[in-house]
Formats: sequence, structure tokens, C-alpha cells
Amino acid sequence: MSAIPPGVATGGAYRTLLRACQMGGYALPAVNVSSSSTANAALAAARANRADIIIQISAGGARFYAGQSLPDEQQARILGAVALARHVHLLARHYGVAVILHTDHANRPLLGWIDGLVEESRRHHEQTGQPLFSSHMLDLSTEPVADNIATAATLMKKLSPLGIGLEIELGITGGEEDGIGNELHGTGPADHPSLYTSPEDVLTAWKTLSPLGMLSIAASFGNVHGVYAPGNVRLRPDILRRSQALVAERLQTGPNPVPLVFHGGSGSDEDAIKQAVSFGVFKFNIDTDTQFAYAQGVARYMQEHEEAFAHQVSPVTGRPLKKQYDIRTWMKAGEDSFIQRLTDSFRVLGAQGRSTARQP
Repeated sequence: MSAIPPGVATGGAYRTLLRACQMGGYALPAVNVSSSSTANAALAAARANRADIIIQISAGGARFYAGQSLPDEQQARILGAVALARHVHLLARHYGVAVILHTDHANRPLLGWIDGLVEESRRHHEQTGQPLFSSHMLDLSTEPVADNIATAATLMKKLSPLGIGLEIELGITGGEEDGIGNELHGTGPADHPSLYTSPEDVLTAWKTLSPLGMLSIAASFGNVHGVYAPGNVRLRPDILRRSQALVAERLQTGPNPVPLVFHGGSGSDEDAIKQAVSFGVFKFNIDTDTQFAYAQGVARYMQEHEEAFAHQVSPVTGRPLKKQYDIRTWMKAGEDSFIQRLTDSFRVLGAQGRSTARQP
């Protein structure tokens, strides 16, 4: 595969990166961020593993990134996502890796957020020849498939001229993701039919939408957002195999023609992850595990420096403790733990040492 410039991959570079994953049989972690600290940790993890990465932000994460005191929530969501995008555009090329910059779940009430970001990308494209984002996600999985596809088609006609891809969801990913969906309760298996995509729906969506631009599909196979008790999640990766086989047969393509997305990756069994990747998953969403890793790093640091979080000056030695409670020290501990968790994800997904970014 041709090397692409380091930095945010859009348009042809985005397509090349997707193709590299498909041909190489590996996937990239798609990590949710909501701050410059977590964005920088994601970039650092990619550089340390000589791998490309997907950095994504939800509407709630964007709201937080902008600062929660802004009174206009819609404006804050747009401003926060734009601020993250500009941050990543500025820094990513210096980390020497390629980044897919993506927005996470947007249901129908959040279409105004996406429209606002498309307009910002249009302005950025006029100035630089590149959009702000590599791709956006449309999540109308709770609506009839025909409505889902029709809305996706309308959106793709806006995105494709700018070199932006679209991810859609077919079948419902269980659990709750930043205010979208509902958490599962109890310990019984999550066996609801809506959690499992029909291969025929994948075929219909791909046949209709892929001619319009760069498309990826989050085809549900029992996925659940978050981490739950054993038995509450029953993954059936064979749905992905059957979906790919159906598309390849009907449309006379090579193997695994559809770029697939694995939602609810946190807490998933390693064998199930590898099997899903072998069936054409190129994007592996991870949020709960990396949030927990960051929190663990901070908690360990605070436990190890308990005195500094109770006193500005040590009551024992009389020495100032500022260097220990300095925000940069405990955030760095969180970032280090975050990076360790992502390193494990790069390993499982087979992405280590496989960056497509052109090296100097």
C-alpha cells in the first residue's frame, strides 16, 4: 500500500488507510476523547506502537471539551468538536502517525450537530483543501432500515464532495453510550433480536450507499456498550462473516468488501475480537476501558501521594507539596495508564508497527 502523509487522513488518504486495514487483516482502536489530555495520550499511544489510530468524540464529549458553562448546548457541541479537530490537525503530523478523526453516535436529534460540523468542514476545506473530520457517524439504528438508509444517502451527498466518510449502524448496540441508548441491568444474556444485524440489511445498505462515497457499517452482532457481568453479552461474529459473504456473492467482489465497525469493544473476549477482525472489522471502538484506565492511573497516583492531596505543606517535613499535586503530574499518571491500555488494544488488533504514515 502507498504511504500517506502523517496527520489527519481525509479523502483519498482516508480511503487508502481503510484499504490498508482490509488488505492487512488488522484493525485500529477508535478511542473516545473529551479533553486535550486524552487526545494527546491517544496520539502518544499510536506513536509508541508505530500504529495509526482513530480518535473520536461524542456530542457529550464535545460539549465537555468546549466547557460546560457555555449556555447554548448546540453551539458548545459544535465548538468543542471543532476545537478538538483543530488540536489534532495541529499536532498529529508531529507524532508521525495517521489519524482518522471521527464523531461518534449521532441520532436524529443530533443531526443539527453534524450539519454544523459539515459547515465548519466546508469552511476549512475552502481554506486548506481538507475537511476537519475524516468521517462522521449516523446512528438511526432504532428507526426502520429504509429510513436509516434514506437519511444516510442525503447526508453522504453533503459529505462526499468534502472527502468525508460516513459510518452507519445497522442493528442496535446494547447499553448506553454518552446519553444514547439504555444501560442493561441484571445478569441474564442480552439476546434481543434487535442486537443482531440481518446480513440482508448489510447488503441493501452497501449496495445503496457505497456508490455515494466512503461508507463503513457498524453491523451489530450482540455488541453492548460498557462492561457488564459475564453472560450479559453474547457475541455472534459469524453474522459479520455471513454479511461479507452475501455482499461478495451478490455484487461479485473480493472477500470482506465492507469496512465493518465493532462497537462496544470494552471488556470483549480477545478471541471474539480477533475473529471479528478476520471478518473485515477495521474499526474497534473502545471507551469504557480507556476511561477506567485513565481513572486508575490518577487514583494510584493520589493514593501514593495522599499527603499532597490533603496539605499544601507537609505537616511532617514542612516542605511544600506543590510538585506532587500539580495538575500535570496526576494527569500524566492518567495518561500513562491510558496509553498502556491502548497498547494492549493495538496488540490484539494486529496494528502494532503497521502505520501507513510516510516517515521522514
